[in-house]
Amino acid sequence: MERNEWIKNWHNSGLNTYLLINEKGNAQTLATKIRHLIKNYDSEYSDLDHLELGLQPYREKYLHSNFKNGYLSGGRIEYVQMFTWVAIFILLIGSINFMNLSTAGSLKRAKEISVRKVNGAMKSSLIGQFMMEAFLFTSIAVVIALVLLTLLLPQFNLITAKNIQLPFTNSLFWIGIISLTLVTAIISGSYPAFLLSSFKPVFVFRKTLETNSSALLRKGLVVFQFALSMIFIVSIIVITRQVDYIHHKNIGYQKENLIYLPISGTMSSNFDAFKNEASKISGVIDISNMSNRPLELENSTGGVEWENKPADMLPTFIQLAVGYDYIKTMKSSMVYGRDFSEQHADSANYIINEAALKVIGYKDPIGMPLTFWGTKGTIIGVVKDFHFNSLHVPIRPLVLRLNHKRPWGVALIRIEPEKTSRALEELKALHQKLNPDFIFGAQFADEEYAFLYKSEQTVKQLASYFAFLAIFISSLGLLGLVIFKTEQRTKEIGIRKVLGASVPNIVALLSKDFMRLIVLSILISCPIAFYAMSKWLQGFEYHIDQEWWMFAAAASLSILIALVTISIQAFKAAVSNPVKSLRAE
Repeated sequence: MERNEWIKNWHNSGLNTYLLINEKGNAQTLATKIRHLIKNYDSEYSDLDHLELGLQPYREKYLHSNFKNGYLSGGRIEYVQMFTWVAIFILLIGSINFMNLSTAGSLKRAKEISVRKVNGAMKSSLIGQFMMEAFLFTSIAVVIALVLLTLLLPQFNLITAKNIQLPFTNSLFWIGIISLTLVTAIISGSYPAFLLSSFKPVFVFRKTLETNSSALLRKGLVVFQFALSMIFIVSIIVITRQVDYIHHKNIGYQKENLIYLPISGTMSSNFDAFKNEASKISGVIDISNMSNRPLELENSTGGVEWENKPADMLPTFIQLAVGYDYIKTMKSSMVYGRDFSEQHADSANYIINEAALKVIGYKDPIGMPLTFWGTKGTIIGVVKDFHFNSLHVPIRPLVLRLNHKRPWGVALIRIEPEKTSRALEELKALHQKLNPDFIFGAQFADEEYAFLYKSEQTVKQLASYFAFLAIFISSLGLLGLVIFKTEQRTKEIGIRKVLGASVPNIVALLSKDFMRLIVLSILISCPIAFYAMSKWLQGFEYHIDQEWWMFAAAASLSILIALVTISIQAFKAAVSNPVKSLRAE
């Protein structure tokens, strides 16, 4: 408290507060009691502040970490929800695929069904048979899936940096697996069961099995499949572009070849000695210090005053204590004024960023008064806005103050690219000499930046795998419909070949109707994909724009995949011997 007077100011929110409630305590009751606690103790509080306190269970902090206007607004839970929906949609695509492949083989089973009906088989028994077949196929698929999951789980854990284990000894796990098996079997097997059991023997022997309603439904299922695949393709393009944008964006300072070292133990009192010795190391360019890590500036305060500040204006600023040559070491850019320097008496001077200048409103800020936590000073510089948090949030107003007498936080060290390894070895030796009780915990700023977007990188990888899986399954579903239509038009194809139709003519004939379905799926999916990706990009304050070529590329890929799938079966039908298709049965 003596070293940190700012803790006594109720308008400072730079600390995380954790409460341990006893077993008899009620979190909701406590939350109600502390909601207006600040108003009772802050003499400067006014109704304009609208400051309320709330509680969040610690177990929810990892997944629910984002706040907007003081209320929970998402976090990692959004990615959990997103991939849950992706899994559901892929399961639907697989179920639709089973329907199409089952009904595609209906001509081969039509006579079997008709003969059984003529011999007295009831429709209910036929439905039961087909549902049992669906359940059997689904059960086999579940067994294969569990085996593959066991084999692929280590790779999944490697991608997500988790340690997930399959709970084979947990009864709830098996209840969930069995329930999922039953639901999937019902969804995928119900339509084929009712369709196949509804065949009338008289129509079977006349070869008029397909009805307009069943044909329309089957086409609709293919459109649905490829629409989802198109959405996945667009999503992976947008996610990839956004991740690339993150890694290559100019964040306002040069993060490459910048390391930071925790100021611990005797480093705080001996920092000048460390700085002087470290400056002599070959490869070390600049050294400074800051009270937080470069990408963890979250200490906010309302204790900033300036000339002609409106009485009803209560903005909050991020505050950062830095050492001499901070701007130089970070390789940031000054818009006005200068950096903190040992050649000037800067103990009561301040540097602000462009966002803070917009709030304060000075036209010519250099030399203008600024009071920070009751200490009157002047503005000596305005630094160009730089990102000190994730790109998910906007750049907030920032006030830099000088802290050189007893620095804390981290030491910033700029190193020459070609001399990194040697410089690190000598810095480690110097640290062990001056601060032997603490380990040398140097970290690279660019690695911390990359780690900040680990979730997005993981989403990119997983989305690629899901997109491939969805496209593959959708192609199988389309293949099922092609097989079905080809079998229906076997005699027509034979007659056309006898009359002189070429193989390309036959392939074009069979492909035309299917390509209409693919184009329709593209038209349906484009606005949905645009909306979905717009919502995802809204989670970033700084993001790419969705461009027409992304949708054109996804559409072209969808059409190419569909053409390859259709052409394989169409070519097979086109080169078949017409004698076999025209002979009497």
